[in-house]
Amino acid sequence: MNRLLDSVILIDHFNGVASATNYLMQWAPDCAISAITRAEVLTGFDEADWARPMALLAHYPVLAVDAAVADEAARLRRQYRWKLPDALQAAFAVLHGLRLVTRNTRDFPPDTFGFVEIPYQLAPPQ
Repeated sequence: MNRLLDSVILIDHFNGVASATNYLMQWAPDCAISAITRAEVLTGFDEADWARPMALLAHYPVLAVDAAVADEAARLRRQYRWKLPDALQAAFAVLHGLRLVTRNTRDFPPDTFGFVEIPYQLAPPQ
């Protein structure tokens, strides 16, 4: 396990973004998710429809928030003024030595943060 999937990658998959699905198929054995990602993904589904996301989420180890992650997230949030979920994702990646797989280049420009991996970009709406 050397990658942490950000919520947007899984959400893109469920929204039919082929690049997200291809990435997951290629790298699934190397990936984990955080408790934050799990909650954010499940938020997009009615409980009656949870079977579909639960089947995918079951493939990934889930990293729980502990005191070290909370403390690092607080430090990162102060330093970069990130929203708490973004700070927690970054803290998981930093403390567990993982690459944060996201397409959120606004908060996580990869030239600034070496732990960030941008696997694809969406075409701008026309």
